[in-house]
Amino acid sequence: MADNLSDALKKLKITTTDSRADSLEGCLDCLLQALAQNNTETSEKIQKSGVLQVFASLLTPHSSCTAKVANIIAEVARNEFMRNPCVDAGLIPPLVQLLNCKDQEVLLQTGRALGNICYDSHTLQSQLINMGVIPTLVKLLGIHCQNAALTEMCLVAFGNLAELESSKEQFAYTNIAEELVKLFKKQIEHDKKEMIFEVLAPLAENDVIKLQLVEAGLVECLLEIVQKTVDSDKEDDIAELKTASDLMVLLLLGDESMQKLFEGGKGSVFQRVLSWIPSNSHQLQLAGALAIANFARNDGNCIHMVDNGIVQKLMDLLDRHVEDGNVTVQHAALSALRNLAIPVVNKAKMLSAGVAEAVLKFLRSEMPPVQFKLLGTLRMLIDAQAEAAEQLGKNVKLVERLVEWCEAKDHAGVMGESNRLLSALIRHSKSKDVIRTIVQSGGIKHLVTMATSEHVIMQNEALVALALIAALELVTAEKDLENAQLVQILHRLLSDDRSAPEIKYNSMVLICALIGSEPLQKEVQSMAFLEVVSKLRSHENKTVAQQASLTEQRLAVES
Repeated sequence: MADNLSDALKKLKITTTDSRADSLEGCLDCLLQALAQNNTETSEKIQKSGVLQVFASLLTPHSSCTAKVANIIAEVARNEFMRNPCVDAGLIPPLVQLLNCKDQEVLLQTGRALGNICYDSHTLQSQLINMGVIPTLVKLLGIHCQNAALTEMCLVAFGNLAELESSKEQFAYTNIAEELVKLFKKQIEHDKKEMIFEVLAPLAENDVIKLQLVEAGLVECLLEIVQKTVDSDKEDDIAELKTASDLMVLLLLGDESMQKLFEGGKGSVFQRVLSWIPSNSHQLQLAGALAIANFARNDGNCIHMVDNGIVQKLMDLLDRHVEDGNVTVQHAALSALRNLAIPVVNKAKMLSAGVAEAVLKFLRSEMPPVQFKLLGTLRMLIDAQAEAAEQLGKNVKLVERLVEWCEAKDHAGVMGESNRLLSALIRHSKSKDVIRTIVQSGGIKHLVTMATSEHVIMQNEALVALALIAALELVTAEKDLENAQLVQILHRLLSDDRSAPEIKYNSMVLICALIGSEPLQKEVQSMAFLEVVSKLRSHENKTVAQQASLTEQRLAVES
């Protein structure tokens, strides 16, 4: 075999496209046989012989040897060390040209060769995209959908290329959505469906393609899969149920595709998704709650859903997951409730439906994602709802847990949301009882720290809450405010040129309120605030400048 191989390589080396086809065929057959017996060793010999350069000239659409040459290239390119030599030999451009050929065997071997050469190389895959292979391959899928091997080759290629962001824009200009949905509808075998799913998932991350997939009828296919697999305990069916419901949720992440499926809350898809929430399958409960959270991305949808009883369904779902519940389902249901609570008109309705009480059952949770969503939901619910804010703000267990979470340094999101909820309880209730509960639970120092946050919105929320504390319960809080070094922090905020105008304004309002406390007034006097404030009288922001004049007068009177 070794001698035959050497002879074949020598013959190929001196060959030209004019050589007799049958002598070429014999050499190529010899190479294919050798590769079948020992791919690595034969590939090394092919590389050393310099025959790769000859292959470039043999890749012509009309030669009877083309399919075999492409097959050899596909086989050698299975070895990583052969991929660069194939590129250097200039094989990519003639292979790309062959994708326009009509011969199915040539197309199959060409696709394999390109796939193996470019395997795992984003650079080479980008090159293929720039050479226009995407529209060509989509066209091939449409023409040769009866050819299982060619279809599979196209799907593998799409799966690899779809991972690249640059490919998605090109895919969006083709009828890939239509072709994939058409192909999907024909599939019976699990493996084939799985293969199409692997292409659909990365493509569906693109909003334009999401809408195309919805218009091509993918959602109906997914709903059918869910219906067929929901009660099955077969491994393949469980996997299919998960993939189909996950993909459904992904399609709802696009604004246009989501709105199209919502259809004013009358859509059959929306109704089917609602039926997932009371299901016994955790996967469907999860997908249903995530879908509702995605539908709840604009006020109109949120108002419609709350008016049509979605809140009770979500609370029932949460109830099933209080004790040792499924964390992902808890997180998804809380996400949906949080989004539904954003429109002003929904807050009172949700509060009277008992959402706050349902959410508080998860106060014991040790899972940061659940804690984060719980906090966000409560904060949304009490926005401008004084009575609810007072009720929650007097709940000692809640406030103590918030203070504990304000120290969750490993979980910045939970820490930030806890601080924001503490501040919101004071700002929306304006209640002395709430302030006293927060002081007794040790919450003041956290609000003072929050005033130094890198986020202006959080700084501002902290300063407004602290101003209310100073106005309503200064005596109760003065020791904690002193220990937390609030006065020094305010001095720093006012001296810092980078502080936003609203931060400077609220810091001065707070200084005026703090003067009512003897120990805090002494601190203010000792820190030369007058000097800092008088500079702000010429601030470009008129409100800041006016407040600076008022503050200066107050400080002058008190000094």
